[in-house]
Amino acid sequence: MERKAKAHWAGTVKEGKGELTTQSEILNKTNYSFKTRFVGGEKGTNPEELLAAAHAGCFTMAVSYALTEKGLVAAALDTEATVSLDGAFITGIHLNITGNVPGLSAEVFEAITKDAEKNCLISKVLSIPISSESHFIM
Repeated sequence: MERKAKAHWAGTVKEGKGELTTQSEILNKTNYSFKTRFVGGEKGTNPEELLAAAHAGCFTMAVSYALTEKGLVAAALDTEATVSLDGAFITGIHLNITGNVPGLSAEVFEAITKDAEKNCLISKVLSIPISSESHFIM
């Protein structure tokens, strides 16, 4: 299996503009630029935001997989991923998940999320600190 995305760029790094298109075309010529990455005030995305989205999705699916393996079904899993930058360096990602899983204890939920933090596919390819916290709803 392969997944693909395309990037197009024209102009200088600060004044130029780019477009991102994913294989599924859920992103189709989506704007990205220096402003969307570092300044703000312009509609569009940036690589760090996309990394956060990918990591949040992967991590949440890994938690769901572990629950499924235990015969449990989540009523809701909600994750926010925060990518931290220091200048031109990504210094870490923090995953904050809230889960409502009937029949599960908060302790087991935390153990599952800690395993997913280390073992989801996106976590495995990153060489930066990754942390997580879980919030369990009964």
